[in-house]
Amino acid sequence: MASQFDPRTKRKPMSDINVVPYIDVMLVLLVIFMITAPLLTTGVEVDLPQASAEPIDKDAAEPLIVTVNKEGDYYLSVGDNPDKPIDDQAMVTLTAAVLKHKPATPVMIRGDGRVEYSKVVYAMTLLQRAGAPSVGLITEAPEPVKKKKSK
Repeated sequence: MASQFDPRTKRKPMSDINVVPYIDVMLVLLVIFMITAPLLTTGVEVDLPQASAEPIDKDAAEPLIVTVNKEGDYYLSVGDNPDKPIDDQAMVTLTAAVLKHKPATPVMIRGDGRVEYSKVVYAMTLLQRAGAPSVGLITEAPEPVKKKKSK
C-alpha cells in the first residue's frame, strides 16, 4: 500500500481557486463604501479663493454677482431691479438664463460678514442648481497690521 507521501504516486495538480478569502475582502470593502459614500456626496462644490489670489481681470466677462445682506436677503446683479431683493426661484431662473446665454460668465457671491453662514451656503446650492460650474467668493483685502514701536 502506497503512503500519502510516496513519490511513486502521481497526484494531479489542483486547478481550483479558493475564492472564500476574496469574498470576505469584497464584503468588507462593500460595507466600507456603503458607509462612506453618503458622507462624500454631501456639500457644495465651491472654488474657494486662495490667500494670494489676484483680482479679477477687467477684460474678463462681467461676473454675475449674488449679494447676501445682513438680514439674509438675496440680490442679483442682473434683472430689472438689482437693488430689490429676489426670491429663490427667481434667482435660479435668472441665473440659468444668463448662463445659458453666456456660459463663460463667472458667478460670484458677496456676503455680509454678519450674515449666517447657512444663508451663503444656501445661495451656493441655488447657483449650483441653476447650472453654475463654480462659484467664487468676493472678499475685501485685509488692512495691513501696523507694528507698534518698541521703546
